[in-house]
Amino acid sequence: MMKKKQMLKLAESLTGALEVISNSIEPGNEEIQLLTKCQETAILLGENIEEKYIKNDPVIPSDRNAAEDAVHKLEGFCEAIFQLANGIANGEDENRLKKINSSAGKQLSSVSRMLTYEISDDRKEIVFLPYKAAMWDSLESLWKKADEDENTDAVVIPIPYYEKNPDGSFAKEHYEGNEYPSYVPITDYREYDFGIQCPDEIYIHNPYDENNFVTSVHPFFYSKNLKELTDKLVYVPYFVLNDPTDPDDEAVQKSIEHFVLVPGVFNAHKTIVQSQNMKKAYVNILTRYMKEEDKTHTEKEIRAFWEERIDGSGSPKFDKIKNTKAEDLDIPDEWLGIVNRPDGTRKKIILYNTGITALLQNDDKMLDKIKRAFEIFYENRNDIALLWRPHPLIESTLTSMRPELWEKYKSIRDKYLEEKWGIYDDTPDMDRALILSDAYYGDASSLVQLYQETGKPIMIQNAEV
Repeated sequence: MMKKKQMLKLAESLTGALEVISNSIEPGNEEIQLLTKCQETAILLGENIEEKYIKNDPVIPSDRNAAEDAVHKLEGFCEAIFQLANGIANGEDENRLKKINSSAGKQLSSVSRMLTYEISDDRKEIVFLPYKAAMWDSLESLWKKADEDENTDAVVIPIPYYEKNPDGSFAKEHYEGNEYPSYVPITDYREYDFGIQCPDEIYIHNPYDENNFVTSVHPFFYSKNLKELTDKLVYVPYFVLNDPTDPDDEAVQKSIEHFVLVPGVFNAHKTIVQSQNMKKAYVNILTRYMKEEDKTHTEKEIRAFWEERIDGSGSPKFDKIKNTKAEDLDIPDEWLGIVNRPDGTRKKIILYNTGITALLQNDDKMLDKIKRAFEIFYENRNDIALLWRPHPLIESTLTSMRPELWEKYKSIRDKYLEEKWGIYDDTPDMDRALILSDAYYGDASSLVQLYQETGKPIMIQNAEV
């Protein structure tokens, strides 16, 4: 069953076809074929209006009345098309044929008016397309707001993604649809037809399309394709960055432009960033870039365009941290055995975060740093519980870009797992680690920006120390 906006598009296509016919009314097969297609389209439109607004229960009485009028007008339209086809085939007077065409146009105009003004709008449908469950917090508060709206259907569709081989081809496929919180209803991506559903809005948190060297979502879900499937594509970064104190500083802009100049930003109708300062930085970067690429618009016009498209209302990741309470956390028994002393008192918990960039930049130095950190925490394990949370893409990144470094890293990780004196957290629930821990130690990453929201101590590790 079509949605109202699909019906309107069909009516618009019929209007366009009538204009073509009006400009070339003369005997000929092409016009007859186009008129036949118009009649088939009008019948399809009428059937959908009847099914949705007349036969389907419950139906608002005013909708049914308008729908019945629209179907009657479409019947008149089809009769006019039939007369027009016969007239063209028989070589009738051109003026008479144009009057019939005009009558068909008036019938169609009435149908469009009824669909636009007299029949109720559909429920709004908003689709959320996360790909990694660990990054769901970048969309969750937006989904909750949509889900609480009684006039909105909020649909969560986790999408598959792939690791990449060094040559860029797809390797292992991942699908994490079963790893989301139990309160989030999941729709299988294989069971949702975007062409039929025509979602009003689509939210994504992967902006890279084919440009990521390590992973890729399924090409169907590239932003360049999704923007054609909805009226509003919204990109929300899955990360937060150090907030720029001076968005006009060129050095600051240079340091973050690789996060900004990505397909998701260019293709989205709106991009939601973590703060007003970050919005200013995005707009500055995009304006400078587009000014070099676009010679048909002024800098003022380009800036106004991006001012409209970049939204600095804040990252949902901050909402998740603020709204998560320690007493609501689900702590695995295995963790409790490490966190609690034999007398039942709790140790201090240190969140140890290791990222990708530090590993790639420091190689063996960073591996030595991790081993030394483990030695210190092991010596103090009676008072301190270590919660190690490595970046979820370390394995796929290193195996793709630095396989020899991956083997060394894997050896350290496996030893830590075997000894079981500390927690190893590779679950999708990043926020649990932030709320549960008493302090942060580790690499400078987007996690630091989030951890600052907790107000707890932070110490950045340095591979050189």
